Amino acid sequence: MLDLDRNVSGLRAVPAPPLPLARLVEGREVEAVAELLPRLFNLCRVAQTLGLRMALGLERGESGALAAEIAREHALKLSVVWPVRLGLPAQVGREVLGGDFPGDADGFARYMRGDVGIGPLLRAVAGRFGPGEGGCGVMPVVTPESIFTLNAQENSIAARHLVHPVMRHVEAHYGRGPLWRVVARALDLQAALRGDLPIPQLTPDGVAVVPAARGLYAVRAEVRAGRVWHLERVTPTDHLMACGGPMAQALASLPRAKHAEAGLLVDLLDPCSPVTLEGGADA
Repeated sequence: MLDLDRNVSGLRAVPAPPLPLARLVEGREVEAVAELLPRLFNLCRVAQTLGLRMALGLERGESGALAAEIAREHALKLSVVWPVRLGLPAQVGREVLGGDFPGDADGFARYMRGDVGIGPLLRAVAGRFGPGEGGCGVMPVVTPESIFTLNAQENSIAARHLVHPVMRHVEAHYGRGPLWRVVARALDLQAALRGDLPIPQLTPDGVAVVPAARGLYAVRAEVRAGRVWHLERVTPTDHLMACGGPMAQALASLPRAKHAEAGLLVDLLDPCSPVTLEGGADA
């Protein structure tokens, strides 16, 4: 159980105001909307384009680009962004994972002690956040039916790998914290490279659900006479930042003595839009 009372100083992450999406697209031709939105929201462009085109009833285009986009973003985080953030050298030009990622607890323990792949990154994360610190409790896993309900749900790449033996091992020893999420990123990189990601789908209600580098992305639209009259989108960050969701719980579980690590924690939770930290002992 998380001790949410430890967050006595009110450490919280406040998201930037959303763009007025409905006003931007209302009355525009479907092709114009399909071109416009990925330019406005520049992360996960392939995932957004695919979801939009599915929801708008347009041709989907080449599907292999989605796995490549996800793998590219994972590799950047694991080999450059997060190592540098933790004071480690970037691993540019090297195989990110150093071969196959471990498949069981014993292999993971050996991997984490070594210097191959992301072993040093895993040790650094574990050194900054102890068991239960910066973590969250078990939440419902997002589904195509629940994705437009913006409450506390696990809409993340971790949700794709919950039953993996290494994920279970890390959860049992550290909780669902930063190390658990970095391991999920490594497993998802491996899945993307193997072409083993969830299949994009269009539900009977017209909701397009597409895997992205942070979880599942969803779009639904109302189209009449070739023009868009209503459009909604949900990103993994919407669930990450929901009231009582993973971000709120992670910050609440951070001891006051470690509030200086809140910025790093936010980076490892990886929202796709800017957030501002408020409150806290060192925020």
